[in-house]
Amino acid sequence: MAGWVWAVIVVAVVLVCVVAVMRAMQSRRTHRLKERFGPEYDRTAQESDGRRQAEADLVAREERHEQLHIRPLAPGARERYAEEWQGVQADFVDSPHEAVEHADALVNSVMRDRGYPMDDFDQRAADISVDHPQVVESYRSAHRVYVSMESGQVTTEDERQAMQDYRQLFHELLVADDARETEGVGTRG
Repeated sequence: MAGWVWAVIVVAVVLVCVVAVMRAMQSRRTHRLKERFGPEYDRTAQESDGRRQAEADLVAREERHEQLHIRPLAPGARERYAEEWQGVQADFVDSPHEAVEHADALVNSVMRDRGYPMDDFDQRAADISVDHPQVVESYRSAHRVYVSMESGQVTTEDERQAMQDYRQLFHELLVADDARETEGVGTRG
């Protein structure tokens, strides 16, 4: 065979290897993001213009999150917040509307104390999704009810569901550090 034929074969083999490696890396990235974000991966993929854009968004969330200074709550603050939550839940019986307002404010206070930026709700939800992907959709749902209360378009059942959704995130924010320490992962500072 001529030398140029061998050169073409070598180039073709190299290209096939490069494509195979790139696909394997992409597959590994997809698997890692699906593992990390769970249902949030699927939600982001549905709202994006394709899997690549969704994965780029999720990677950007991780990178932003690395720049944040998320910290655990002090034990005293954790106890104070837990007691406050009990009061918010008790208030629901007599005043569901005000209880949802207080639940939103309390969740925001916990997030602020933990170090989450509080400027924009969508960004806050994206930041929360990195640490708490299993409950971020509940947080979005509860917040939609909270925002809709202004128009008077919510039912007591909507408010009850919002309280349950807020409780899921609230619980995660309070116990997340304990769970990581128990698992031997420690906390981020």
